Amino acid sequence: MENYRSPWLTPDHDIYREAVRKFIETEFVPHRERWAERGHMEHEYWLKAGEVGLLCPDVPEEYGGAGGDFGFDAVVYEELQRACVSAFGSGIQSIVAHYIVRYGTEEQKQRWLPKMATGEFITSIAMTEPGTGSDLQAVKTRAVRDGDEYSITGSKIFITNGYNANLICVVCKTDPSARAKGISLVFMEPDKVTGFSRGKPLKKIGMKGQDTCELFFDNVRVPVENVLGGVEGQGFYQLMNQLPRERLIIAVSAVAAMENIVRVTTDYVKQRQAFGQTLFDFQNTKFTLAECKTEAFIGRVFLDHCIQALNAGELDSVRASMAKYWCTEKQVELANRCLQLHGGYGYIMDYPIAHFFADGRVQMIYGGSNEIMKELIGRSL
Repeated sequence: MENYRSPWLTPDHDIYREAVRKFIETEFVPHRERWAERGHMEHEYWLKAGEVGLLCPDVPEEYGGAGGDFGFDAVVYEELQRACVSAFGSGIQSIVAHYIVRYGTEEQKQRWLPKMATGEFITSIAMTEPGTGSDLQAVKTRAVRDGDEYSITGSKIFITNGYNANLICVVCKTDPSARAKGISLVFMEPDKVTGFSRGKPLKKIGMKGQDTCELFFDNVRVPVENVLGGVEGQGFYQLMNQLPRERLIIAVSAVAAMENIVRVTTDYVKQRQAFGQTLFDFQNTKFTLAECKTEAFIGRVFLDHCIQALNAGELDSVRASMAKYWCTEKQVELANRCLQLHGGYGYIMDYPIAHFFADGRVQMIYGGSNEIMKELIGRSL
Protein backbone atom coordinates (compact mmCIF):
# COMPACT_ATOMS: atom_id res chain seq x y z
CA MET A 1 0.00 0.00 0.00
CA GLU A 2 1.27 3.43 -0.93
CA ASN A 3 0.64 4.91 2.53
CA TYR A 4 1.67 1.82 4.50
CA ARG A 5 5.14 1.46 5.95
CA SER A 6 6.40 -1.71 7.58
CA PRO A 7 6.85 -0.98 11.31
CA TRP A 8 10.29 -2.65 11.45
CA LEU A 9 11.75 -0.31 8.84
CA THR A 10 14.17 2.43 9.91
CA PRO A 11 15.99 5.16 7.95
CA ASP A 12 19.04 2.87 7.97
CA HIS A 13 17.02 0.17 6.21
CA ASP A 14 15.95 2.75 3.60
CA ILE A 15 19.53 3.80 2.89
CA TYR A 16 20.58 0.17 2.68
CA ARG A 17 17.72 -0.61 0.27
CA GLU A 18 18.85 2.14 -2.10
CA ALA A 19 22.36 0.71 -2.19
CA VAL A 20 21.13 -2.88 -2.61
CA ARG A 21 18.75 -1.95 -5.44
CA LYS A 22 21.43 -0.02 -7.30
CA PHE A 23 23.92 -2.89 -6.93
CA ILE A 24 21.45 -5.53 -8.13
CA GLU A 25 20.36 -3.47 -11.12
CA THR A 26 23.97 -2.71 -12.08
CA GLU A 27 25.76 -5.98 -11.31
CA PHE A 28 23.13 -8.72 -11.44
CA VAL A 29 20.33 -7.82 -13.86
CA PRO A 30 22.55 -7.56 -16.99
CA HIS A 31 23.68 -11.17 -16.41
CA ARG A 32 20.34 -12.66 -15.40
CA GLU A 33 19.60 -14.44 -18.67
CA ARG A 34 23.16 -15.69 -19.11
CA TRP A 35 23.10 -17.24 -15.63
CA ALA A 36 19.81 -18.93 -16.43
CA GLU A 37 21.32 -20.46 -19.57
CA ARG A 38 24.47 -21.77 -17.87
CA GLY A 39 22.78 -22.81 -14.62
CA HIS A 40 24.92 -20.82 -12.18
CA MET A 41 26.54 -17.45 -11.53
CA GLU A 42 30.27 -16.88 -11.23
CA HIS A 43 32.04 -16.64 -7.88
CA GLU A 44 33.25 -13.11 -8.67
CA TYR A 45 29.71 -11.77 -8.22
CA TRP A 46 29.56 -13.20 -4.71
CA LEU A 47 32.75 -11.30 -3.94
CA LYS A 48 31.23 -8.11 -5.37
CA ALA A 49 28.12 -8.62 -3.25
CA GLY A 50 30.31 -9.11 -0.19
CA GLU A 51 32.16 -5.87 -0.88
CA VAL A 52 28.96 -3.81 -0.70
CA GLY A 53 27.47 -5.65 2.31
CA LEU A 54 24.79 -7.87 0.75
CA LEU A 55 26.05 -10.94 2.61
CA CYS A 56 25.44 -11.58 6.33
CA PRO A 57 24.19 -8.05 7.17
CA ASP A 58 22.68 -9.33 10.43
CA VAL A 59 25.77 -11.25 11.59
CA PRO A 60 27.63 -9.60 14.52
CA GLU A 61 30.39 -7.18 13.54
CA GLU A 62 33.06 -9.13 15.41
CA TYR A 63 32.55 -11.95 12.89
CA GLY A 64 32.59 -9.80 9.76
CA GLY A 65 28.90 -8.93 9.48
CA ALA A 66 27.24 -5.55 9.73
CA GLY A 67 25.59 -6.19 13.09
CA GLY A 68 22.10 -5.29 11.87
CA ASP A 69 18.76 -6.96 12.54
CA PHE A 70 16.86 -9.39 10.30
CA GLY A 71 15.31 -6.44 8.46
CA PHE A 72 18.55 -5.84 6.55
CA ASP A 73 18.53 -9.44 5.39
CA ALA A 74 14.87 -9.09 4.37
CA VAL A 75 15.66 -6.03 2.25
CA VAL A 76 18.06 -8.11 0.13
CA TYR A 77 15.44 -10.80 -0.56
CA GLU A 78 12.83 -8.16 -1.40
CA GLU A 79 15.12 -6.41 -3.87
CA LEU A 80 16.16 -9.68 -5.52
CA GLN A 81 12.48 -10.42 -6.11
CA ARG A 82 11.86 -6.96 -7.51
CA ALA A 83 14.62 -7.54 -10.07
CA CYS A 84 13.58 -11.16 -10.81
CA VAL A 85 17.05 -12.38 -9.85
CA SER A 86 16.94 -15.96 -8.55
CA ALA A 87 20.55 -17.00 -9.24
CA PHE A 88 21.99 -15.47 -6.06
CA GLY A 89 21.56 -17.94 -3.18
CA SER A 90 22.20 -15.48 -0.38
CA GLY A 91 19.34 -16.93 1.66
CA ILE A 92 21.26 -20.17 2.15
CA GLN A 93 24.37 -18.16 3.06
CA SER A 94 22.36 -16.39 5.74
CA ILE A 95 20.86 -19.61 7.11
CA VAL A 96 24.25 -21.30 7.41
CA ALA A 97 25.74 -18.18 9.00
CA HIS A 98 23.14 -18.27 11.73
CA TYR A 99 23.76 -21.94 12.42
CA ILE A 100 27.36 -20.95 13.09
CA VAL A 101 26.49 -17.78 15.05
CA ARG A 102 24.07 -19.69 17.28
CA TYR A 103 25.85 -23.02 17.74
CA GLY A 104 29.43 -22.76 16.50
CA THR A 105 32.48 -22.75 18.71
CA GLU A 106 34.38 -19.48 18.92
CA GLU A 107 37.08 -20.96 16.69
CA GLN A 108 34.48 -21.96 14.08
CA LYS A 109 32.91 -18.50 14.11
CA GLN A 110 36.28 -16.82 13.58
CA ARG A 111 37.30 -19.30 10.87
CA TRP A 112 34.19 -19.29 8.70
CA LEU A 113 31.94 -16.26 9.25
CA PRO A 114 34.25 -13.43 8.07
CA LYS A 115 34.89 -15.22 4.76
CA MET A 116 31.16 -15.81 4.34
CA ALA A 117 30.50 -12.10 4.78
CA THR A 118 33.02 -11.21 2.08
CA GLY A 119 31.77 -13.88 -0.32
CA GLU A 120 35.06 -15.75 -0.25
CA PHE A 121 33.13 -18.69 1.18
CA ILE A 122 29.93 -19.69 -0.62
CA THR A 123 27.92 -22.08 1.53
CA SER A 124 25.29 -24.74 1.04
CA ILE A 125 23.34 -27.08 3.31
CA ALA A 126 23.66 -30.70 2.16
CA MET A 127 20.41 -31.88 3.70
CA THR A 128 17.99 -33.54 1.26
CA GLU A 129 18.72 -37.04 0.00
CA PRO A 130 17.13 -39.16 -2.74
CA GLY A 131 14.12 -40.75 -1.11
CA THR A 132 14.11 -38.79 2.15
CA GLY A 133 12.52 -35.43 1.23
CA SER A 134 11.21 -33.70 4.36
CA ASP A 135 12.02 -36.65 6.66
CA LEU A 136 15.33 -35.39 8.02
CA GLN A 137 15.59 -38.14 10.62
CA ALA A 138 15.86 -40.70 7.82
CA VAL A 139 19.11 -39.36 6.29
CA LYS A 140 21.53 -42.12 5.34
CA THR A 141 24.75 -40.16 4.76
CA ARG A 142 27.23 -41.44 7.34
CA ALA A 143 30.05 -39.70 9.18
CA VAL A 144 32.17 -42.37 10.86
CA ARG A 145 34.70 -41.27 13.48
CA ASP A 146 38.23 -42.48 12.74
CA GLY A 147 40.75 -40.97 15.13
CA ASP A 148 40.74 -37.20 14.70
CA GLU A 149 38.75 -37.35 11.45
CA TYR A 150 35.29 -38.25 10.16
CA SER A 151 34.83 -40.34 7.04
CA ILE A 152 31.72 -39.14 5.20
CA THR A 153 29.91 -41.39 2.71
CA GLY A 154 26.57 -40.77 1.00
CA SER A 155 24.80 -38.52 -1.47
CA LYS A 156 22.60 -35.43 -1.46
CA ILE A 157 20.20 -33.94 -4.01
CA PHE A 158 18.54 -30.56 -4.75
CA ILE A 159 21.34 -28.67 -2.99
CA THR A 160 21.10 -24.90 -3.46
CA ASN A 161 24.52 -23.30 -4.09
CA GLY A 162 25.80 -26.86 -4.50
CA TYR A 163 27.79 -26.17 -7.66
CA ASN A 164 29.58 -23.07 -6.34
CA ALA A 165 29.84 -23.93 -2.65
CA ASN A 166 33.30 -24.09 -1.08
CA LEU A 167 32.01 -24.55 2.47
CA ILE A 168 29.31 -27.20 2.83
CA CYS A 169 27.26 -28.00 5.93
CA VAL A 170 26.63 -31.75 5.65
CA VAL A 171 23.67 -33.24 7.51
CA CYS A 172 24.79 -36.75 8.40
CA LYS A 173 24.39 -39.63 10.81
CA THR A 174 27.16 -40.00 13.36
CA ASP A 175 25.09 -42.62 15.22
CA PRO A 176 23.04 -44.73 12.78
CA SER A 177 21.29 -46.57 15.63
CA ALA A 178 19.53 -43.36 16.66
CA ARG A 179 17.16 -41.17 14.68
CA ALA A 180 17.10 -37.51 15.71
CA LYS A 181 19.86 -37.88 18.30
CA GLY A 182 22.15 -39.56 15.78
CA ILE A 183 22.33 -36.54 13.45
CA SER A 184 25.26 -34.10 13.34
CA LEU A 185 26.16 -31.12 11.16
CA VAL A 186 29.69 -31.50 9.81
CA PHE A 187 31.33 -28.75 7.75
CA MET A 188 33.46 -29.64 4.76
CA GLU A 189 35.69 -27.50 2.53
CA PRO A 190 35.68 -29.21 -0.90
CA ASP A 191 39.08 -27.74 -1.85
CA LYS A 192 40.72 -29.57 1.05
CA VAL A 193 39.33 -33.10 0.58
CA THR A 194 39.34 -36.06 -1.78
CA GLY A 195 36.41 -38.34 -2.58
CA PHE A 196 33.95 -35.48 -3.05
CA SER A 197 32.20 -34.77 -6.36
CA ARG A 198 29.18 -32.89 -7.63
CA GLY A 199 26.87 -33.19 -10.58
CA LYS A 200 26.14 -30.48 -13.12
CA PRO A 201 23.48 -27.92 -12.15
CA LEU A 202 20.08 -29.57 -12.43
CA LYS A 203 17.73 -28.37 -15.16
CA LYS A 204 14.68 -26.98 -13.41
CA ILE A 205 11.32 -25.45 -14.32
CA GLY A 206 12.30 -22.14 -12.75
CA MET A 207 15.14 -20.51 -10.81
CA LYS A 208 17.31 -21.68 -13.67
CA GLY A 209 20.30 -19.54 -12.72
CA GLN A 210 20.39 -20.99 -9.21
CA ASP A 211 23.14 -23.63 -9.03
CA THR A 212 21.17 -26.56 -7.64
CA CYS A 213 22.91 -29.93 -7.96
CA GLU A 214 23.67 -33.37 -6.53
CA LEU A 215 26.59 -33.95 -4.17
CA PHE A 216 28.47 -37.22 -3.68
CA PHE A 217 30.67 -38.25 -0.74
CA ASP A 218 32.96 -41.28 -1.01
CA ASN A 219 35.02 -41.67 2.15
CA VAL A 220 35.55 -37.92 2.43
CA ARG A 221 37.85 -37.17 5.36
CA VAL A 222 37.24 -34.04 7.44
CA PRO A 223 38.67 -33.01 10.85
CA VAL A 224 36.52 -33.79 13.90
CA GLU A 225 36.69 -30.11 14.89
CA ASN A 226 34.42 -29.41 11.90
CA VAL A 227 31.33 -30.80 13.65
CA LEU A 228 29.16 -27.78 14.45
CA GLY A 229 29.51 -26.80 18.09
CA GLY A 230 32.15 -29.43 18.69
CA VAL A 231 29.62 -32.03 19.91
CA GLU A 232 28.03 -34.93 18.03
CA GLY A 233 24.30 -35.64 17.98
CA GLN A 234 23.10 -32.02 18.11
CA GLY A 235 22.35 -31.63 14.39
CA PHE A 236 18.62 -32.27 14.44
CA TYR A 237 18.13 -29.91 17.37
CA GLN A 238 20.23 -27.25 15.61
CA LEU A 239 18.27 -27.60 12.37
CA MET A 240 14.85 -27.51 14.05
CA ASN A 241 15.65 -24.44 16.10
CA GLN A 242 16.73 -22.45 13.04
CA LEU A 243 13.86 -23.55 10.78
CA PRO A 244 11.50 -20.69 11.81
CA ARG A 245 14.08 -18.22 10.50
CA GLU A 246 14.57 -20.21 7.28
CA ARG A 247 10.82 -20.36 6.69
CA LEU A 248 10.46 -16.64 7.35
CA ILE A 249 13.09 -15.97 4.66
CA ILE A 250 10.92 -17.92 2.21
CA ALA A 251 7.86 -15.93 3.29
CA VAL A 252 9.74 -12.64 2.77
CA SER A 253 10.48 -13.64 -0.83
CA ALA A 254 6.88 -14.77 -1.31
CA VAL A 255 5.35 -11.50 -0.15
CA ALA A 256 7.85 -9.44 -2.14
CA ALA A 257 6.98 -11.52 -5.20
CA MET A 258 3.26 -10.95 -4.63
CA GLU A 259 3.72 -7.20 -4.38
CA ASN A 260 5.83 -7.07 -7.52
CA ILE A 261 3.48 -9.35 -9.44
CA VAL A 262 0.68 -6.86 -8.78
CA ARG A 263 2.97 -3.94 -9.69
CA VAL A 264 4.19 -5.28 -13.04
CA THR A 265 0.74 -6.56 -14.00
CA THR A 266 -0.94 -3.24 -13.21
CA ASP A 267 1.65 -1.44 -15.35
CA TYR A 268 1.09 -3.90 -18.19
CA VAL A 269 -2.72 -3.80 -18.30
CA LYS A 270 -2.73 0.01 -18.25
CA GLN A 271 -0.70 0.01 -21.47
CA ARG A 272 -2.12 -2.99 -23.36
CA GLN A 273 -4.99 -2.23 -25.72
CA ALA A 274 -7.88 -4.55 -26.59
CA PHE A 275 -11.22 -3.80 -28.25
CA GLY A 276 -10.49 -0.08 -28.30
CA GLN A 277 -9.61 0.30 -24.62
CA THR A 278 -6.91 -0.71 -22.18
CA LEU A 279 -7.14 -4.03 -20.40
CA PHE A 280 -7.31 -2.07 -17.16
CA ASP A 281 -10.64 -0.58 -18.27
CA PHE A 282 -12.30 -4.00 -18.12
CA GLN A 283 -14.08 -4.71 -14.85
CA ASN A 284 -12.69 -8.26 -14.71
CA THR A 285 -9.14 -6.90 -14.78
CA LYS A 286 -9.79 -4.40 -12.00
CA PHE A 287 -11.55 -6.98 -9.83
CA THR A 288 -8.76 -9.52 -10.29
CA LEU A 289 -6.07 -6.98 -9.41
CA ALA A 290 -8.12 -5.69 -6.47
CA GLU A 291 -8.27 -9.21 -5.06
CA CYS A 292 -4.56 -9.78 -5.67
CA LYS A 293 -3.55 -6.49 -4.08
CA THR A 294 -5.68 -7.23 -1.03
CA GLU A 295 -4.08 -10.65 -0.55
CA ALA A 296 -0.58 -9.23 -1.03
CA PHE A 297 -1.32 -6.60 1.63
CA ILE A 298 -2.67 -9.21 4.05
CA GLY A 299 0.54 -11.16 3.48
CA ARG A 300 2.65 -8.04 4.10
CA VAL A 301 0.97 -7.23 7.42
CA PHE A 302 1.37 -10.82 8.69
CA LEU A 303 4.96 -10.93 7.46
CA ASP A 304 5.77 -7.67 9.25
CA HIS A 305 4.36 -9.16 12.45
CA CYS A 306 6.62 -12.20 12.03
CA ILE A 307 9.70 -10.08 11.28
CA GLN A 308 9.11 -8.08 14.45
CA ALA A 309 8.68 -11.32 16.40
CA LEU A 310 11.95 -12.69 15.02
CA ASN A 311 13.82 -9.48 15.86
CA ALA A 312 12.46 -9.78 19.40
CA GLY A 313 13.46 -13.45 19.63
CA GLU A 314 9.82 -14.52 19.84
CA LEU A 315 9.02 -16.13 16.48
CA ASP A 316 7.69 -19.65 17.10
CA SER A 317 7.53 -22.60 14.72
CA VAL A 318 3.75 -22.39 14.26
CA ARG A 319 3.68 -18.78 13.09
CA ALA A 320 6.71 -19.36 10.84
CA SER A 321 4.97 -22.40 9.33
CA MET A 322 1.80 -20.35 8.77
CA ALA A 323 3.78 -17.62 7.04
CA LYS A 324 5.69 -20.06 4.83
CA TYR A 325 2.59 -22.04 3.81
CA TRP A 326 0.08 -19.23 3.26
CA CYS A 327 2.39 -16.70 1.63
CA THR A 328 3.92 -19.16 -0.83
CA GLU A 329 0.53 -20.56 -1.76
CA LYS A 330 -0.76 -17.07 -2.45
CA GLN A 331 2.43 -16.23 -4.34
CA VAL A 332 1.82 -19.07 -6.78
CA GLU A 333 -1.89 -18.26 -7.03
CA LEU A 334 -1.28 -14.57 -7.79
CA ALA A 335 1.38 -15.39 -10.38
CA ASN A 336 -1.07 -17.68 -12.15
CA ARG A 337 -3.92 -15.17 -12.14
CA CYS A 338 -1.75 -12.26 -13.26
CA LEU A 339 -0.07 -14.26 -15.99
CA GLN A 340 -3.57 -14.80 -17.40
CA LEU A 341 -4.04 -11.03 -17.59
CA HIS A 342 -0.91 -10.83 -19.75
CA GLY A 343 -2.37 -13.25 -22.28
CA GLY A 344 0.18 -14.87 -24.58
CA TYR A 345 2.87 -12.40 -23.57
CA GLY A 346 2.75 -13.79 -20.04
CA TYR A 347 4.16 -17.06 -21.35
CA ILE A 348 7.22 -15.35 -22.81
CA MET A 349 10.32 -15.07 -20.62
CA ASP A 350 10.94 -11.50 -21.79
CA TYR A 351 8.19 -10.45 -19.39
CA PRO A 352 8.73 -10.42 -15.60
CA ILE A 353 5.47 -12.25 -14.90
CA ALA A 354 6.87 -15.36 -16.62
CA HIS A 355 9.82 -15.35 -14.22
CA PHE A 356 7.54 -14.88 -11.21
CA PHE A 357 5.37 -17.77 -12.43
CA ALA A 358 8.23 -20.21 -13.07
CA ASP A 359 10.48 -19.26 -10.15
CA GLY A 360 7.75 -19.20 -7.51
CA ARG A 361 6.45 -22.76 -7.74
CA VAL A 362 9.30 -24.33 -5.74
CA GLN A 363 8.54 -22.04 -2.78
CA MET A 364 5.73 -24.42 -1.81
CA ILE A 365 8.19 -27.32 -1.71
CA TYR A 366 11.56 -26.38 -0.23
CA GLY A 367 12.15 -25.37 3.36
CA GLY A 368 9.66 -28.11 4.26
CA SER A 369 6.74 -28.75 1.92
CA ASN A 370 3.49 -26.90 2.59
CA GLU A 371 1.90 -30.20 3.56
CA ILE A 372 4.47 -30.48 6.34
CA MET A 373 3.71 -26.89 7.36
CA LYS A 374 0.03 -27.78 7.75
CA GLU A 375 0.96 -30.85 9.79
CA LEU A 376 3.06 -28.69 12.13
CA ILE A 377 0.27 -26.13 12.47
CA GLY A 378 -2.23 -28.93 13.07
CA ARG A 379 -0.23 -30.21 16.03
CA SER A 380 -0.83 -26.89 17.78
CA LEU A 381 -4.62 -27.18 17.59
